[in-house]
Amino acid sequence: MRPKLLNPVVHPFSGFDIPHLLDTHAKARPDHPFMIWEPFEGEGRTWTYAQFARETAQVAAGLKARGVKAGERVLVHLDNCPESLIAWYACAHLGAVAVTTNARSVADELDYFSSHAGTVGAITQPKFAALVQASCKGLKWLVVTESDNGTPASAALPKGAEPFASLYATEPLPLRAPEPDINIGVQYTSGTTSRPKGVVWTHANALWGAKMCAVHEELTGADVHLVYLPLFHTNAQSYSVLATLWVGGTIVVQPRFSASRFWPVSLKHRCTWSSMVPFCLRALAEHPVPEKHFYRLWGNGVASLPTDAHFRVQTIGWWGMTETITHGIVSDVHVPAPAMSIGKPAPAYEIAIMDDDGTPTAVGEVGGLLIRGIPGLSLFKEYLNNPEATESSFDDKGFFITGDRVQLLADGYIRFADRDKDMLKVGGENVAASEIERVVMTVPGIQECAVVARKDKMLDEVPVVFLLVPGGEAAAPADLKDQVMAACRKGLADFKVPRDVRIVAELPRSTLEKIAKAELRKIVDAG
Repeated sequence: MRPKLLNPVVHPFSGFDIPHLLDTHAKARPDHPFMIWEPFEGEGRTWTYAQFARETAQVAAGLKARGVKAGERVLVHLDNCPESLIAWYACAHLGAVAVTTNARSVADELDYFSSHAGTVGAITQPKFAALVQASCKGLKWLVVTESDNGTPASAALPKGAEPFASLYATEPLPLRAPEPDINIGVQYTSGTTSRPKGVVWTHANALWGAKMCAVHEELTGADVHLVYLPLFHTNAQSYSVLATLWVGGTIVVQPRFSASRFWPVSLKHRCTWSSMVPFCLRALAEHPVPEKHFYRLWGNGVASLPTDAHFRVQTIGWWGMTETITHGIVSDVHVPAPAMSIGKPAPAYEIAIMDDDGTPTAVGEVGGLLIRGIPGLSLFKEYLNNPEATESSFDDKGFFITGDRVQLLADGYIRFADRDKDMLKVGGENVAASEIERVVMTVPGIQECAVVARKDKMLDEVPVVFLLVPGGEAAAPADLKDQVMAACRKGLADFKVPRDVRIVAELPRSTLEKIAKAELRKIVDAG
């Protein structure tokens, strides 16, 4: 049973929203740098708080001139670049909703995102423009950035598309009255049994993420946060950008992670904070650590990493989801956490760890992770256009069912154990086995299929697909594997494409004739 939305009378962000937060800092420290753009090619640029606030208000006016109304949704399909943040905050200024999509999405995925969200227009970059225009049929307008993340445009503007500069109105759109309860953003997240679900955030959600992340990370206005993780994801949006905005600090934005550029850029801007994922740590380990740097903290999925001594940076652990906006579990900067733990429950949430029979999990055992908060504030508002999925994601006590499994340690700390077995983690990206299986089953001649994860040194996990064909590989068409790979490359983002295709005459079964994926994982692990 989903909890009720917060009573607006006691709203912690009454009289406030994201544009007013930005305006507050633009007035208090107009000349302080908010966003520094560090492209791999071309010239960088710095936006002060006053400049960034003015530009987002100008672009908001440009969106309004194109007929975008409050509450309408705009597709923002961009790799990391300044325009990604300017577009998101411009939509917020207008009262519109930014739908941020994975820049590696293919045509079928973009068509689904755009049609499901009912986007009225799209903002993208040259290398994606033709794809977006062809895939998103209902768009009234298409705006394209000047470059591909600083790299000169790889393609001409499609017919009917406009340059991003055309969004800049001469007169900025005035601030509207603050509305913390209206929607601000949608992110699509993988589900285990259906197509991705659109996670809806309100302005209050974004403010919650900004404030709580800043508190957990002990950020101040003097901090400089390096941002290289994708801006269409919660980690960069909330843990990095919104958290920094809350305290009036500075973000340094890169197109993507680069091990060779990490230290030079960090030293150049005296960066003090960054989010890390295992892939990045492994890549950085191949490069020398400067004798002196300015990092004081990194955030990661686990605390007290063995690599902390090597990099001379303390790592705090955390756990969160798109649906929780911020960290529901986090370690403390001042209290050492057990190595490889994710921390303790954040005080603003209720956490439960339950056995499959609904009883609390004993210390030392592994159970399902549940979290309770307030929808529209500390938890997402809803799944877009999917009330059934929204309702079924909560148990009868109002706890959100995360699908993750954790271990409760004797000292109250929590260690991550596993995610839902139908979810894969590929290089920091969540991938649902069902997404891949749906595409694979479009290939004729396959009776059934199953996708499981294979451990990978650099990416953590990669997908492997088993195809059930009567008679096995000997009876299958000679090009069946090639057909499957072609279908996957066409219908899935590149990181979702299987790394191995295996044809079998039968699949192991569990009760109720379900495919025993645990047995398939054993086969994969055995080579």
